[in-house]
Amino acid sequence: MEMIRELASKKAAVIFTKSSCCMCHSIKVLFYDLGASPAVHELDQEASGRDMERALQRLGCNPSVPAVFIGGKYVGTAKDVISLHVDGSLKQMLIEAKAIWF
Repeated sequence: MEMIRELASKKAAVIFTKSSCCMCHSIKVLFYDLGASPAVHELDQEASGRDMERALQRLGCNPSVPAVFIGGKYVGTAKDVISLHVDGSLKQMLIEAKAIWF
């Protein structure tokens, strides 16, 4: 779990994904469209990916991917991020975390 917290705090926006997950792809595209450049950790491409996935589950990520962190804090999965985007607060969160500058 410590590895997840450490990785989540290294950049303003961090997304844990799997390369085969269509919702993960959608969330990455959303962040790119908003002007963010998140750190993306593809769990199925990482040597310690299985351990990281279990750690995300222990943190309450269900499903485990995509798991989004902004400003080092867990924001949620795809459903949560889309809800934040629809109500306009996702962009503000990214601005406050300095993931985007406008």
